[in-house]
Amino acid sequence: MPHKTDMQVALISGGTSGIGMATAELLLKQGWCVVINGRHEKDGQRAALKLRRFSSKVRFVVGDVSKVDDCKRIVKQTVDMFGDISALVTAAGYYEEELLLDVTEQSFDEMFGTNVKGTVFLCQAALPYIRNTKGSIVTVSSDAGLQGNVACSVYGASKGAVVSFTKSLSLEMAPHGVRVNCVCPGDVDTSLVDKQIAQTNQDAEQAKEEMGQHYPLGRIGKPHEIGEVIAFLLSSKASFVTGAAWTIDGGLTSW
Repeated sequence: MPHKTDMQVALISGGTSGIGMATAELLLKQGWCVVINGRHEKDGQRAALKLRRFSSKVRFVVGDVSKVDDCKRIVKQTVDMFGDISALVTAAGYYEEELLLDVTEQSFDEMFGTNVKGTVFLCQAALPYIRNTKGSIVTVSSDAGLQGNVACSVYGASKGAVVSFTKSLSLEMAPHGVRVNCVCPGDVDTSLVDKQIAQTNQDAEQAKEEMGQHYPLGRIGKPHEIGEVIAFLLSSKASFVTGAAWTIDGGLTSW
């Protein structure tokens, strides 16, 4: 097993866009070595090229976290490149609005495969190295993991599982000095929201403004706003924070 180094090494699934990429940018600016993961080679290389404007210490590893063998390989390649992992961010996520009557076994498996299975087994693969570094894990849930959303029963169930998994894993890892937390964003201005809006044939900016009216702060979030909280939770500034589910939702869950 690779030895502990002085470098801080972060692995971010779903790091080629949205919240994951915003978090990668913030960590690179802070001097971290960062490996971003995604399913598509071209998207990943394009994202890595953009991130190299901030630091050369970024690499891309292709892989589908819904496959256990891929989780193991993604972690191994990260460790081979930079050494033991100090931080894991499970930002890979799948979103689909669907009434329960329309849910198929395939759509269920896709949702839980990425959101739950991918989170669980990427954490499992990374744990030996994170224990070595007494590092930190941040999983990405959702406001839907804390309260019900219309036409999101399966998505909400998957994100609720992430919250419960995070809290349980934090207790398992606390004796080893490893902190485990999750963030629960509301709607964030990412490609996932763009895809959601595209299915309605609405004007994108108008749709986002209307979406923002459901939030006490009057707008939806930006990826870097979620990334800032993730970066904080990974840092020594959050040294007494573990097992927490942080809402980053402009007040949505307080209505």
